[in-house]
Amino acid sequence: MIAEIRTPGIARIGNIAQCQTALERAISRSANLPGLVCFYGPSGWGKSLSSNCLCNSQRGYYVQVKSIWSKKVFLSKILGEMGIKPAHTTGEMLDQVCDQLSASGRPLVIDEMDHLVDKNAVEIVRDIYEGSQAPILIIGEEQLPQKLKRFERFHGRILAFVPALPVTLEDARQLATVYAPGVQCGDDLLAYLVQEAHGSVRRVCVNLDQAREEAAGNGVNAIDLSWCQKHGVKFYTGEAPKRRV
Repeated sequence: MIAEIRTPGIARIGNIAQCQTALERAISRSANLPGLVCFYGPSGWGKSLSSNCLCNSQRGYYVQVKSIWSKKVFLSKILGEMGIKPAHTTGEMLDQVCDQLSASGRPLVIDEMDHLVDKNAVEIVRDIYEGSQAPILIIGEEQLPQKLKRFERFHGRILAFVPALPVTLEDARQLATVYAPGVQCGDDLLAYLVQEAHGSVRRVCVNLDQAREEAAGNGVNAIDLSWCQKHGVKFYTGEAPKRRV
C-alpha cells in the first residue's frame, strides 16, 4: 500500500489520489499479472502534476516524452534520470534500463505517451517491461486507450486504464491555498471557476492567480463572486479572444 502523499506547496487534488491508485495497481499486482497501467485524460486536468508528485514520493523514474524524440533519445533520457551513462547502441541502452529497473525495484513513469504511439514506437516500452517486469505507469491524452488498440501485444499487457478526474470544488479549495495564498475565496467564486474550467485544473489555477492579483490590487484579503462581478474581473474560460474591429 502506497502511503498518502503530502507534499509541501502541492495541492492535494483528487487526481493525485487517482494517479496513486493507478500506480498502486501495478506495484501490488499478483504474480503473473501485467505491470503496465495507463492514466489518461484531457489536457490540463493535472495528470503531469499528479504523476510527478507521486513519482517523487515513490522515488520512481520520471520521463516526459517530446514529440521529436527517437527511440535512442528516449532511452538516453531514462538513463539520465537514472544517473547512468548511456551505452553506445540502442540495444545496450535498453539492457541498461531494464537492468536498473529490475535491480532497484523502482517504478517507471512515462508521461506524454501519445508521442511514442504517434511514432509507432510503443514496442520499446513493451521491451522495457518484458526485460524488467517493473511497474510502469504510462500517461496520455483522452484518446490514448483507443490509440493503443492498434498495438495488440502492448494493449494486452495493460493491467488497468485509470481515467483522470475533472476538477471539483474541493480541488479548487485545495488549489486556492497554493495559487491564492492569503486570500479567502468564497465557495460561490470557487464553484464558478470550477464550472467555467470544464474539468481543467490548469484553468482553475490560472484564474485563482488572477483572483489573487485582483485582491492584492484592491487591498482586500477576502473575495467572492459578487465582489469579482462588481469589480469587473475577467476570468479565463478557454475561449479565444474575439477578433478586434
